[in-house]
Formats: sequence, structure tokens, C-alpha cells
Amino acid sequence: MTTEAERDPNAGLLERLSNAYGPTGFEGPVRAIVREELATVADSLETDGVGSLIARLDGSAERPRIMLAAHMDELGLLVRRITSEGYLKFQPLGGWLDQSLINQRWVVLTRNGPVPGVTGIKTVHVMTPEDRGKVFKRDDIFIDVGARDREDAEQRLGIRPGDAIAPDSRFEAMAGGDLYLGKAWDDRAGVAVMVRVLQALREAGHPNTVYGVATVQEEVGLRGAQTSAWEVDPDVGISLESGVAADYPGITEDEAQERLGEGPGLFLHDSSMLPNNRLRDVVVDLARELDIPLQFNVLAGYGQDGSAIQRTRAGTPTVNITVPTRYLHSHNGVIHRDDVARAIRLVTELTRRLDAAAVQGLRRFD
Repeated sequence: MTTEAERDPNAGLLERLSNAYGPTGFEGPVRAIVREELATVADSLETDGVGSLIARLDGSAERPRIMLAAHMDELGLLVRRITSEGYLKFQPLGGWLDQSLINQRWVVLTRNGPVPGVTGIKTVHVMTPEDRGKVFKRDDIFIDVGARDREDAEQRLGIRPGDAIAPDSRFEAMAGGDLYLGKAWDDRAGVAVMVRVLQALREAGHPNTVYGVATVQEEVGLRGAQTSAWEVDPDVGISLESGVAADYPGITEDEAQERLGEGPGLFLHDSSMLPNNRLRDVVVDLARELDIPLQFNVLAGYGQDGSAIQRTRAGTPTVNITVPTRYLHSHNGVIHRDDVARAIRLVTELTRRLDAAAVQGLRRFD
């Protein structure tokens, strides 16, 4: 019988990254996985002042510097206070929809270890007709951790204000094996691509210096990309992200254009960045040469680390390459294993093509 690892050599890494708890500002468990994966690959591993992990891979030249960025953080919550009855009130970390918070499982990351909980909601049996039809606001939602009262939550469970709260969902291959269900594909899918690209480049070689950066705090303002890009001082930036799939009921092609299983995505527009046009064309031509299907996405909203990289110092040619993802910013998302594999191949070869002459052409405006 064929195992998942035999079907897909990336499945184990994707599972570990998806299952790891790493809300914005509390990315430590994810950073540990990335550090372990790159320990024997990178020529140096260091963190910047906010916690982004920067892996340097030396090639045949010190310049150009190519920065691959993928953010480790996922949407989460923060304990705001504990009620006298022992329930938790919270502050969202990142862009949650209020209705996606209700009746979900969570893990409170305390100094004593993880504590499971659930967002409670009044039973429908006692709701008024008006209540049954409304969306409950986040300020009216609480987390039940099984505490008897505030003292029990603090003393026995070790919970205190400021503790992080992570979604509790587990990785699973869906029926057929091609689709992976899990949390935090935004942006653990991109982190997996970045790790595999660095591993492939170590084996194949490259004509530049590559920096693989696992960034922090993307979901609250691209903060890790700002600090790490300043440290790296890249000549080219490649943001590796989760794309916005539009292949399920309720979303239209005018809102998003990617579909699972039809290849990685290339963003042409989002609210934070327009790509460098010459670099965009290099990606398109390369995908055609390698016979890799490439999708385009034009979004009115969205924001990603490429925006911070693009604005570093005097400006950096940057693109955003994605793994199409369903159901972003919720407890469960879905990706296709072939999109991950194709993104790895595309970005690996793209990085190898970015020698000094190629990069000089990207930075010429005449």
C-alpha cells in the first residue's frame, strides 16, 4: 500500500507546519520546525529583532541577493481578561470574521502548556427569533476552558492575560489524497515552498546569494518582512503566499481567479502591491518553458510581505507567487499537493535564473 509520504514527499512537512501553533507574535513552534529543516542546508541562520528567521544560502556570487519570504504566523487570539466565572474574553490577532469564531475549538498557549477550549454560544433553544438571525459580535463571544472561576483558570490552568490562543484543527488528506485539509495554510503553504526551494538550491547550486526568510507578524501589518528585508538588503524579492481560490460556491471569478490543482498563482494586483513588470514576465515565460501551469490573480483587497520587500531602501523588484487556497482566515483551509510541488519547481528554477545580468535588467526603467 502506497503511503502518503511516497505519494507526496512534501506531505510530512506540510502536516508538521499546519499542525504547529503559531499565532501572530507567537511563532516559536513554527520557527523551530523551519530551523530544523534548514540547519544542514543554510550557511547561516539568524533571527532579526522581532523574530523572523533568516537563512542565508551562499552561491557563486555575493550579489545579487534574492530574498524568498513566507510568513510563519497564523490568525489567532490573545487573552484579554478572565471573567469572574472563569471564561476568557479575547482580542483577535489578524483579520477574523466574527461569524467564523463561534463554536470552534481553540488551544490557549500558557506557561504550563496548552489548554483546550471552545468558543461558546447560547443554545438555539432559548434564543429569540431575532437572535437566531443575527451575527454575534466578537465582543459577545467567550472561550470556555472548563475553569470553575477566575482563580481556577489562573492557578490550576496557568492562564493569564496576554497568552496566545491558536485555532485547534488537524491536518488530514481528503478523500483521493490530492487535497490537504488543515489550518494555517496562510502561510504555512508558502513556508513549505520556501524550505523545499532552499533545499533544492543547496543541491543544484545557484549564481547568487539566496536568503530564505520565515517572517513574523504578517497578519498585523507585514512587520517581520519590513525588519528582515532591511537586514537582508535584497536585489530581488519573491513573496511566497497562499492564494485566494475561487472554485467553490459563493465566490466569483471577478472576486478571485485561482483554482485548486491548476498550478501556482502569480498576483498581478492586490491592495498592497503591484509586481515588477519585468520580473512578472520572467515568471510567465519561465512557467511556459517548464510546462508549469500558471494562474493569475487580480484582487481588490489582500496584502502580503512582498509589499514591504518592494519598499525596502531604494526599492526592490518583487513578485508574489502563491499556492491556491480555499477558505482563508478560518479554522480549516484546503490546498492541492500538485500546486505545492509546481510552485517549488517554478521558484527553484526562477531563483537559479536570477544572476547579475538578469537582475540588472529588472532594475532598469527607461
